[in-house]
Amino acid sequence: MFRTNTSREFQPEVVNIEDLVPQDHLLRKINETIDFSFIAEKCRPLYCKDNGRPCIDPVMLFKMLLIGYLYGIRSERRLIEEIRVNIAYR
Repeated sequence: MFRTNTSREFQPEVVNIEDLVPQDHLLRKINETIDFSFIAEKCRPLYCKDNGRPCIDPVMLFKMLLIGYLYGIRSERRLIEEIRVNIAYR
């Protein structure tokens, strides 16, 4: 008798994101090699301390644009969609 288990698709499963991205992935190597903290210090004087909306983290924005450059993603909208889908980019 053929039977499917439809209840399994709604059961929670614990997944470690670190296990989904290979240890030798290019973005892991870049993140381990380069200290991106200098970007925040370079950008700090360009932002107002007490006025306006909170900014997007400049380091995160730089990393996003670097991913776009490395993987040939020319559109920023497309880049955001790719980052939502690809776990390695996160």
